[in-house]
Amino acid sequence: MERILVADIMTRDPVTIGPGATLLDCAKMMVKKNVGSLLLVHEKKLLGFISQDDILWAMIKKSREDLGKIIALDIAPRKIATVNPFISIKEAVKKMKKLKFERLPVIHNGELVGLITSKDIFEFYPELYSELDEMDEIREEYRKLLRVKTAKIIPRTRDGICEECGKRDVLFKVNGMLMCESCRAKI
Repeated sequence: MERILVADIMTRDPVTIGPGATLLDCAKMMVKKNVGSLLLVHEKKLLGFISQDDILWAMIKKSREDLGKIIALDIAPRKIATVNPFISIKEAVKKMKKLKFERLPVIHNGELVGLITSKDIFEFYPELYSELDEMDEIREEYRKLLRVKTAKIIPRTRDGICEECGKRDVLFKVNGMLMCESCRAKI
């Protein structure tokens, strides 16, 4: 795995959309191409990354706005973790685990050249399934412990979508907003 590079197994033609696309355009493209995210690209330059979670977040946070009027680049995270095509798969997996991401855009000389996903890696190196399953179990147990610990301090409301980050988790009422544990900890 140390001698195999990201460039060897990455998706060379990832699904992209222009930065001026609306969330409705993005949702339609995701359904049409059967993908969970899109890269916002202009002239091979990566400008943003939009996922299904981002669209769900916008639907809840901006429920009064029409998805056909919200520009994807306006809600897309600006800081995007990327990888170089010439690093090893092992390094890419380490970065994915650390950031808890399932996909990373591949950038070379400032231009988008591909996308590496956990699916790409699993297809090449299926032995990683057991390693990542173990990590998921550990992460879930840690989350459960945190929920039990914090539930005694702050009244837990229910499971749902965090109004701050848009992720599904146990929510807590903080300053009139429903937030997940990680967003609550940042305040």
